[in-house]
Amino acid sequence: MTTSPTPTATATDEKYRGPAGELVDPSTTVLSARDLVKTFGRVIGLDGVSFDLKAGEVLAIIGDNGAGKSTLIKAVTGAIVPDAGQVFLDGREVHFRSPQDARQAGIETVYQTLAVAPALDIAANMFLGRERRRKGPLGSIFRMLDKSGMKTDAGKSMANLGIATIQNMSQAVETLSGGQRQAVAVARAATFATKFVVLDEPTAALGVKETGQVLNLIQQIKAKGLPVILISHNMPNVFEVADRIHIARLGGCAGVITPQSHTPTEAVAIMTGATTLEKG
Repeated sequence: MTTSPTPTATATDEKYRGPAGELVDPSTTVLSARDLVKTFGRVIGLDGVSFDLKAGEVLAIIGDNGAGKSTLIKAVTGAIVPDAGQVFLDGREVHFRSPQDARQAGIETVYQTLAVAPALDIAANMFLGRERRRKGPLGSIFRMLDKSGMKTDAGKSMANLGIATIQNMSQAVETLSGGQRQAVAVARAATFATKFVVLDEPTAALGVKETGQVLNLIQQIKAKGLPVILISHNMPNVFEVADRIHIARLGGCAGVITPQSHTPTEAVAIMTGATTLEKG
Protein backbone atom coordinates (compact mmCIF):
# COMPACT_ATOMS: atom_id res chain seq x y z
CA MET A 1 0.00 0.00 0.00
CA THR A 2 1.40 3.39 -1.01
CA THR A 3 2.11 5.77 1.84
CA SER A 4 0.35 9.07 1.49
CA PRO A 5 2.67 12.02 0.81
CA THR A 6 0.66 14.19 3.20
CA PRO A 7 3.16 16.60 4.78
CA THR A 8 3.84 16.50 8.50
CA ALA A 9 4.54 19.58 10.57
CA THR A 10 8.09 20.81 11.01
CA ALA A 11 9.78 21.71 14.26
CA THR A 12 8.79 25.35 13.80
CA ASP A 13 5.52 26.79 12.57
CA GLU A 14 6.85 29.15 9.91
CA LYS A 15 10.58 28.51 9.53
CA TYR A 16 12.97 25.60 9.90
CA ARG A 17 16.72 25.14 10.16
CA GLY A 18 19.15 25.10 7.25
CA PRO A 19 22.41 23.11 6.93
CA ALA A 20 24.32 25.66 9.02
CA GLY A 21 21.54 26.05 11.57
CA GLU A 22 20.12 29.15 9.93
CA LEU A 23 16.37 29.74 9.77
CA VAL A 24 14.86 28.97 6.35
CA ASP A 25 11.74 30.78 5.20
CA PRO A 26 9.40 28.32 3.42
CA SER A 27 7.77 31.18 1.54
CA THR A 28 10.94 31.55 -0.53
CA THR A 29 12.20 27.95 -0.42
CA VAL A 30 10.14 25.32 -2.23
CA LEU A 31 12.21 22.23 -1.43
CA SER A 32 14.80 21.49 1.24
CA ALA A 33 16.77 18.31 1.75
CA ARG A 34 18.56 17.85 5.06
CA ASP A 35 21.37 15.35 5.77
CA LEU A 36 20.21 12.73 3.29
CA VAL A 37 21.95 9.37 3.58
CA LYS A 38 21.62 6.42 1.22
CA THR A 39 23.81 3.34 1.06
CA PHE A 40 23.75 0.40 -1.32
CA GLY A 41 25.50 -2.33 0.64
CA ARG A 42 28.99 -0.97 1.24
CA VAL A 43 28.62 1.68 -1.46
CA ILE A 44 27.74 5.15 -0.15
CA GLY A 45 25.30 6.86 -2.50
CA LEU A 46 24.57 9.90 -0.34
CA ASP A 47 26.66 10.95 2.63
CA GLY A 48 24.62 13.52 4.55
CA VAL A 49 23.70 15.80 1.63
CA SER A 50 21.67 18.99 2.14
CA PHE A 51 20.37 21.48 -0.42
CA ASP A 52 17.63 24.02 -1.04
CA LEU A 53 15.54 24.81 -4.12
CA LYS A 54 14.37 28.40 -4.00
CA ALA A 55 11.19 29.71 -5.57
CA GLY A 56 11.51 30.68 -9.22
CA GLU A 57 15.11 29.52 -9.72
CA VAL A 58 16.97 27.04 -11.88
CA LEU A 59 19.20 24.93 -9.64
CA ALA A 60 21.76 22.88 -11.55
CA ILE A 61 23.27 19.75 -10.03
CA ILE A 62 26.59 18.76 -11.53
CA GLY A 63 29.10 16.07 -10.68
CA ASP A 64 31.24 13.31 -12.10
CA ASN A 65 29.85 9.83 -12.72
CA GLY A 66 29.08 8.22 -9.37
CA ALA A 67 29.07 11.53 -7.51
CA GLY A 68 25.52 10.99 -6.28
CA LYS A 69 23.53 13.31 -8.56
CA SER A 70 20.90 10.79 -9.63
CA THR A 71 20.68 9.24 -6.17
CA LEU A 72 20.05 12.68 -4.68
CA ILE A 73 17.26 13.45 -7.11
CA LYS A 74 15.69 10.02 -6.71
CA ALA A 75 15.69 10.52 -2.94
CA VAL A 76 13.63 13.72 -3.18
CA THR A 77 11.25 12.49 -5.89
CA GLY A 78 10.26 9.15 -4.40
CA ALA A 79 12.23 6.86 -6.71
CA ILE A 80 14.25 5.67 -3.72
CA VAL A 81 13.73 6.07 0.01
CA PRO A 82 16.72 7.58 1.87
CA ASP A 83 18.08 5.71 4.88
CA ALA A 84 18.22 8.92 6.91
CA GLY A 85 17.56 12.63 6.56
CA GLN A 86 14.56 14.83 5.93
CA VAL A 87 12.83 16.36 2.91
CA PHE A 88 10.72 19.49 3.26
CA LEU A 89 8.24 20.72 0.66
CA ASP A 90 6.96 24.26 1.25
CA GLY A 91 8.29 24.09 4.78
CA ARG A 92 6.62 20.83 5.77
CA GLU A 93 8.27 17.46 6.00
CA VAL A 94 7.22 14.89 3.42
CA HIS A 95 7.90 11.17 3.07
CA PHE A 96 7.66 10.02 -0.54
CA ARG A 97 7.53 6.26 -0.95
CA SER A 98 7.11 6.24 -4.73
CA PRO A 99 7.36 8.60 -7.71
CA GLN A 100 3.55 8.66 -7.73
CA ASP A 101 3.62 10.22 -4.25
CA ALA A 102 5.85 13.00 -5.58
CA ARG A 103 3.63 13.52 -8.62
CA GLN A 104 0.59 13.85 -6.41
CA ALA A 105 2.45 16.51 -4.44
CA GLY A 106 3.10 18.51 -7.63
CA ILE A 107 6.62 17.33 -8.57
CA GLU A 108 7.31 16.24 -12.15
CA THR A 109 10.50 14.53 -13.31
CA VAL A 110 11.75 14.09 -16.87
CA TYR A 111 14.30 11.30 -16.90
CA GLN A 112 17.00 10.88 -19.51
CA THR A 113 15.05 7.94 -20.95
CA LEU A 114 12.09 10.35 -21.47
CA ALA A 115 9.43 7.70 -20.67
CA VAL A 116 7.35 8.51 -23.74
CA ALA A 117 5.29 5.98 -25.69
CA PRO A 118 6.55 6.25 -29.30
CA ALA A 119 3.50 4.60 -30.88
CA LEU A 120 1.06 7.01 -29.23
CA ASP A 121 0.35 10.51 -30.49
CA ILE A 122 1.52 13.70 -28.78
CA ALA A 123 -1.73 14.35 -26.94
CA ALA A 124 -1.86 10.78 -25.61
CA ASN A 125 1.69 11.13 -24.34
CA MET A 126 0.93 14.46 -22.71
CA PHE A 127 -1.90 12.87 -20.73
CA LEU A 128 -0.24 9.48 -20.25
CA GLY A 129 -1.45 8.16 -16.91
CA ARG A 130 -3.82 11.12 -16.57
CA GLU A 131 -6.29 10.33 -19.35
CA ARG A 132 -9.58 12.20 -19.15
CA ARG A 133 -12.93 10.62 -19.87
CA ARG A 134 -15.77 12.28 -21.69
CA LYS A 135 -18.52 13.90 -19.67
CA GLY A 136 -21.78 12.15 -19.00
CA PRO A 137 -22.67 8.50 -19.65
CA LEU A 138 -20.15 8.17 -22.48
CA GLY A 139 -17.37 8.61 -19.98
CA SER A 140 -18.85 7.17 -16.80
CA ILE A 141 -20.55 4.13 -18.35
CA PHE A 142 -18.79 3.50 -21.66
CA ARG A 143 -15.45 4.85 -20.37
CA MET A 144 -14.77 6.79 -23.55
CA LEU A 145 -11.80 9.16 -23.49
CA ASP A 146 -12.08 12.86 -24.21
CA LYS A 147 -9.55 12.71 -27.04
CA SER A 148 -10.64 16.00 -28.58
CA GLY A 149 -10.34 17.89 -25.29
CA MET A 150 -6.94 16.40 -24.53
CA LYS A 151 -5.64 17.34 -27.97
CA THR A 152 -6.88 20.90 -27.51
CA ASP A 153 -5.27 21.24 -24.10
CA ALA A 154 -2.05 19.63 -25.29
CA GLY A 155 -1.84 22.21 -28.07
CA LYS A 156 -2.40 25.02 -25.56
CA SER A 157 0.38 23.67 -23.33
CA MET A 158 2.77 23.55 -26.26
CA ALA A 159 1.84 27.10 -27.26
CA ASN A 160 2.24 28.41 -23.71
CA LEU A 161 5.81 27.11 -23.66
CA GLY A 162 6.57 28.64 -27.04
CA ILE A 163 6.95 25.27 -28.81
CA ALA A 164 6.24 26.22 -32.41
CA THR A 165 7.86 23.25 -34.16
CA ILE A 166 5.02 20.89 -33.15
CA GLN A 167 1.57 21.74 -34.46
CA ASN A 168 -0.30 18.47 -34.96
CA MET A 169 -1.19 16.86 -31.62
CA SER A 170 -2.32 13.73 -33.50
CA GLN A 171 1.20 13.09 -34.76
CA ALA A 172 2.85 9.92 -33.41
CA VAL A 173 5.82 10.61 -31.14
CA GLU A 174 7.94 8.09 -33.04
CA THR A 175 7.87 10.44 -36.06
CA LEU A 176 9.40 13.33 -34.05
CA SER A 177 13.03 14.31 -33.82
CA GLY A 178 14.98 13.82 -30.59
CA GLY A 179 14.53 17.46 -29.63
CA GLN A 180 10.81 17.37 -30.32
CA ARG A 181 10.40 14.24 -28.21
CA GLN A 182 12.24 15.99 -25.41
CA ALA A 183 9.94 18.97 -25.86
CA VAL A 184 6.87 16.73 -25.43
CA ALA A 185 8.27 15.24 -22.21
CA VAL A 186 9.22 18.65 -20.83
CA ALA A 187 5.86 20.17 -21.80
CA ARG A 188 4.06 17.33 -20.03
CA ALA A 189 6.07 17.99 -16.87
CA ALA A 190 5.50 21.74 -17.02
CA THR A 191 1.76 21.25 -17.57
CA PHE A 192 1.14 19.13 -14.50
CA ALA A 193 3.83 20.34 -12.08
CA THR A 194 2.64 22.70 -9.37
CA LYS A 195 5.79 22.72 -7.19
CA PHE A 196 8.84 22.15 -9.39
CA VAL A 197 10.23 20.26 -12.39
CA VAL A 198 13.27 17.97 -12.44
CA LEU A 199 15.14 17.54 -15.74
CA ASP A 200 17.73 14.75 -15.90
CA GLU A 201 20.26 15.37 -18.69
CA PRO A 202 17.64 16.94 -21.00
CA THR A 203 20.15 17.86 -23.72
CA ALA A 204 22.01 14.55 -23.87
CA ALA A 205 22.42 13.30 -27.44
CA LEU A 206 20.77 16.40 -28.93
CA GLY A 207 22.18 18.61 -31.65
CA VAL A 208 23.05 22.27 -31.22
CA LYS A 209 19.71 23.59 -32.50
CA GLU A 210 17.63 21.12 -30.47
CA THR A 211 19.72 21.83 -27.36
CA GLY A 212 18.93 25.50 -27.76
CA GLN A 213 15.23 24.71 -27.93
CA VAL A 214 15.37 22.70 -24.69
CA LEU A 215 17.28 25.47 -22.90
CA ASN A 216 14.60 27.89 -24.05
CA LEU A 217 11.96 25.56 -22.59
CA ILE A 218 13.75 25.67 -19.25
CA GLN A 219 13.61 29.46 -19.33
CA GLN A 220 9.91 29.31 -20.23
CA ILE A 221 9.19 27.02 -17.27
CA LYS A 222 11.04 29.42 -14.99
CA ALA A 223 9.04 32.31 -16.46
CA LYS A 224 5.85 30.48 -15.45
CA GLY A 225 7.06 30.68 -11.86
CA LEU A 226 8.07 27.03 -11.53
CA PRO A 227 11.54 26.30 -10.15
CA VAL A 228 13.64 23.75 -12.03
CA ILE A 229 16.27 21.25 -10.93
CA LEU A 230 18.62 20.58 -13.85
CA ILE A 231 21.05 17.66 -13.88
CA SER A 232 23.64 18.06 -16.60
CA HIS A 233 27.24 17.35 -17.59
CA ASN A 234 27.20 20.18 -20.12
CA MET A 235 28.93 23.14 -18.45
CA PRO A 236 28.01 25.75 -21.10
CA ASN A 237 24.34 24.77 -20.79
CA VAL A 238 24.47 24.88 -17.01
CA PHE A 239 26.11 28.29 -16.92
CA GLU A 240 23.64 29.63 -19.46
CA VAL A 241 20.44 28.84 -17.56
CA ALA A 242 21.30 28.12 -13.90
CA ASP A 243 20.89 30.58 -11.06
CA ARG A 244 22.83 28.39 -8.63
CA ILE A 245 24.97 25.27 -9.10
CA HIS A 246 25.15 22.44 -6.56
CA ILE A 247 28.36 20.44 -7.03
CA ALA A 248 28.07 16.78 -6.05
CA ARG A 249 31.23 14.84 -5.22
CA LEU A 250 31.78 11.37 -3.74
CA GLY A 251 28.25 11.19 -2.37
CA GLY A 252 28.47 14.58 -0.71
CA CYS A 253 28.32 18.25 -1.67
CA ALA A 254 31.54 20.00 -2.64
CA GLY A 255 29.79 23.37 -2.53
CA VAL A 256 27.23 25.64 -4.14
CA ILE A 257 28.33 28.31 -6.61
CA THR A 258 26.75 30.70 -9.10
CA PRO A 259 27.61 31.54 -12.71
CA GLN A 260 28.62 34.98 -11.43
CA SER A 261 31.00 33.71 -8.74
CA HIS A 262 32.83 31.01 -10.70
CA THR A 263 33.75 29.99 -14.24
CA PRO A 264 32.97 26.64 -15.87
CA THR A 265 36.64 25.69 -15.54
CA GLU A 266 36.57 26.41 -11.82
CA ALA A 267 33.35 24.41 -11.47
CA VAL A 268 34.97 21.39 -13.12
CA ALA A 269 38.00 21.72 -10.86
CA ILE A 270 35.78 21.65 -7.77
CA MET A 271 33.77 18.78 -9.22
CA THR A 272 36.86 16.64 -9.82
CA GLY A 273 38.58 17.53 -6.56
CA ALA A 274 41.42 19.46 -8.20
CA THR A 275 40.48 22.38 -5.97
CA THR A 276 38.20 22.90 -3.02
CA LEU A 277 35.63 25.59 -2.46
CA GLU A 278 36.51 27.98 0.33
CA LYS A 279 33.97 27.94 3.10
CA GLY A 280 32.24 31.25 3.75
